[in-house]
Amino acid sequence: MKYLGQALVALCAGFFDFVAADASTFSPARPPAIPLGVKSPYLSTWQYAGSDGGNGGYLAGQWPQFWAGQIAAWTGMIRVDGTTYTWMGAPGPQSVTQKSFEYTSTKSIFTMDVGGVVEMNITFLSPITPDDQKRQSLVFSYLDVAVQSLDGHSHDVQLYTDISAEWVAGDHSSVAQWDYGTTSDGISYHKVYRQTQLLFSETNDQADWGYWYYATQNTQNLTFQSGADTAVRGAFESNGVLADTNDTNYRPIDQQYPVFGFSSDLGYILNSVNTLYTIGLAQEQAMQFDGATGIVPLTSLWTSYFSSETDALSFFYNDYSTSSTTASALDQKIATDSIAAAGQDYLTITSLAARQAFGAVELVGNLTQQYLFLKEISSDGNIQTVDVIFPFHPILVYLKPELLKLLLDPLFENQESGQYPNKYSMHDLGAHWPNATGHPDGADEQQPLEECGNMLIMTLAYAQRTNDNAYLSQHYNILAQWTEYLIEEALIPADQISTDDFAGSLANQTDLALKGMIGIEAMAVIANLTGNTADAANYTNIAHSYIEQWQVLGIAHDATPPHTTLAYGMNDTHGLLYNLYGDAELSLNLVPQSVYDMQSAFYPTVNEIYGVPLDTRHNYTKNDWEMFTAAIASDTTKQMFVKDVAAWIDQTTTSKPETDWYDAITGGYGGGFTARPVVGGHFALLALPT
Repeated sequence: MKYLGQALVALCAGFFDFVAADASTFSPARPPAIPLGVKSPYLSTWQYAGSDGGNGGYLAGQWPQFWAGQIAAWTGMIRVDGTTYTWMGAPGPQSVTQKSFEYTSTKSIFTMDVGGVVEMNITFLSPITPDDQKRQSLVFSYLDVAVQSLDGHSHDVQLYTDISAEWVAGDHSSVAQWDYGTTSDGISYHKVYRQTQLLFSETNDQADWGYWYYATQNTQNLTFQSGADTAVRGAFESNGVLADTNDTNYRPIDQQYPVFGFSSDLGYILNSVNTLYTIGLAQEQAMQFDGATGIVPLTSLWTSYFSSETDALSFFYNDYSTSSTTASALDQKIATDSIAAAGQDYLTITSLAARQAFGAVELVGNLTQQYLFLKEISSDGNIQTVDVIFPFHPILVYLKPELLKLLLDPLFENQESGQYPNKYSMHDLGAHWPNATGHPDGADEQQPLEECGNMLIMTLAYAQRTNDNAYLSQHYNILAQWTEYLIEEALIPADQISTDDFAGSLANQTDLALKGMIGIEAMAVIANLTGNTADAANYTNIAHSYIEQWQVLGIAHDATPPHTTLAYGMNDTHGLLYNLYGDAELSLNLVPQSVYDMQSAFYPTVNEIYGVPLDTRHNYTKNDWEMFTAAIASDTTKQMFVKDVAAWIDQTTTSKPETDWYDAITGGYGGGFTARPVVGGHFALLALPT
């Protein structure tokens, strides 16, 4: 543990959690990890919940963690009639009793019993506003704490919370610096940052630049303090009040762990009293981008709306009522649509995925030119990975297809400017976030058939949903270039990797070939929409010729039941035919209905406890591809997939933010994948045309 004596503290906390374990309910499930503040690749803090490294889904007794696993201490304590309890983190005092936990698409809500006399309702809200770029651009999240009497009597209550300097850098030997201030409209804040700012640099996936703000309302009964964890937390535990002092002994993060606390004396309370906090990161410069004019810095989009960091902070803090109402409306939309599409189990899946998916993207640019950049979290940190955008993109098609354009734009801009030498689509825009500096040497990861098909499918998906045929005309030449590659390679794919690169390369992959053919037919539609009718006729003739041959090459017709193979001629193999989704998403009608029906009948024969394995080489599966497959399956097979993934969410022992790669038999962690945006693919059922 990180603090002196924490072994004993953890043991005690664990004991209290064990005592309280039976008391808490979890709705709609107990997820592998609970999202607390999740708004961007850098604001991504979770409570690990699974038994493999987590504490079962309890807010007290264990420190919150950044998605990559390092502690991001976020502490909550409460004094009731002179007795101190812990409600978040592991600072030492006895834990409150957690009664319930519920998550929606935007909120994590805990209900706590404090000594049988006071109840706490704790809401973590990370807004998702696809229709509002101003609000979506702010890398901030809310914590709202409501306290009320439980036994009908008034009780003397003080409320405490802090964050530690661990939030500000992944290198804990780096020196943190901090300030305390109050805005003109009465918002008090701790400002914490890495003393030596390293622009466009990160360590252990945490940013080495930018300014963190932890804020609350400056009421008469508010006290604050910064300093060593034991001193600040000890002051509250002993007295219920802080010293209104700012420690100026700036030091490494791991030396006398600096923390930044607030204490609110709520007085004698009977009815509910709310205290609101916000946590956020302000970075004026967001990343570097190799665009049409070469490598340039890009500003965070919020800087186009606000003149200063504190203006942005004040707006966000005072916007809570609107943010909460807007979030509830989005929660309701996703709930209504998910239940209508596939029932309560499907809502269990989609509502957990929403914050994780949007937590991997960030809006940058200005009011004239906006981009949406995506980090391939955990698997390697690439920027704008095409085959990660592809499984992510259904959530945008469902909620705001215009945002898909903002993801595709930088990929088009870089390649159409001659910054990438290969004739096929690039794999990503940069080896690691936040440097979207491209691959002028053409030495990115080679997935040419995969990425050409992905770009064609997603570009048409955007244009169809928005009627933006001008976008198709704008990029027609490079789309045609990628189509020529598919014409050469899709029918008989070379020995190359697909998006499932962890499984290794393989020649003649049946599903990969299908993606290429769907890409060619997508180009036929693009050609027709842009008045290139001769091209359209040529492309569609090729696509239909290929799909007829594919049905001979890639289907084990003599198997019982028949099914598509992992690769041509390997009739004793099978795999998830998730690339069939593109045919339905774009309404191409390229693939005969008989193929859909055949696969729907086959999947139940190879289903395991937590889903259908990705293919016959391993027992593992990918839940993003399972949802792609479910979306185009028969009703009974769709429900099978949905039920299994929902069961995995509730039962898995994994404790990291939702992995998309796990063992279909044991539910165990596949390794290396966590908190990835590909869970946007869980919205595949809702992204289909209506």
